[in-house]
Amino acid sequence: MTGEKSALLIIDFQIIDFSRKQMIYKSESIITNIKVLIEKARKNNIPIFLTKHNGKLGSAGQKGASGWNIHPSVKLIGDEIMIEKDYPDAFQQTNLEAELISRNINHLVICGLETEVCVDTTCRSAFSKGYKVTIVKDGHSTYDSQHILAEHIINHHNEVFENWFATVSDTKHIDF
Repeated sequence: MTGEKSALLIIDFQIIDFSRKQMIYKSESIITNIKVLIEKARKNNIPIFLTKHNGKLGSAGQKGASGWNIHPSVKLIGDEIMIEKDYPDAFQQTNLEAELISRNINHLVICGLETEVCVDTTCRSAFSKGYKVTIVKDGHSTYDSQHILAEHIINHHNEVFENWFATVSDTKHIDF
C-alpha cells in the first residue's frame, strides 16, 4: 500500500452484536482478526477509526446502553477516532469524511459488522467518494438470515466487493 495514506475503519464492532441469541458467523476468528489488524495499524502508526451505530431508543444498542459500547476485546488506548452513526453508511450525517480529509487519508481498510448492511453500504459510499478501499475478507461477518446462511452472504459480498468496489484481502495479507 505504498504511496497511500491509509486508515483502518472498524464498523460497528459493538457488544450488542455479540449478545444476541444468534451468534455472529465465525465470531471468535473475527475478534482475533480485528485484534491483529489493530496491532498492525498501531505498529505502523495508521489511524484507527471505529464506528458505533446508535440503536433505536429503548434497545440494548441505543446510545449509552452497555450494548452500544465497543466489544471489550478491542483495547482502546485513546488515540482512536470514534464516529457515531445513525445510518448504515458511516459517511451519512457523520464527521467521518472531514476526519479523513484532515488526515489526508485516501485509502480505507474496512472490517467489522454486519457484512450486508453497514460494511457493504460504507464500502460502496467510500468507493463513490473516490477512496481506495480494501475489504478484509476474513474481517467482516454477519448472522444467518431467514433465507441465506451467513457464510453465503459473506462470500457473495466479497465477490461483489472485489468485482466492483474494493480490493479484497485476508488479514494476514494486510500490510499497512
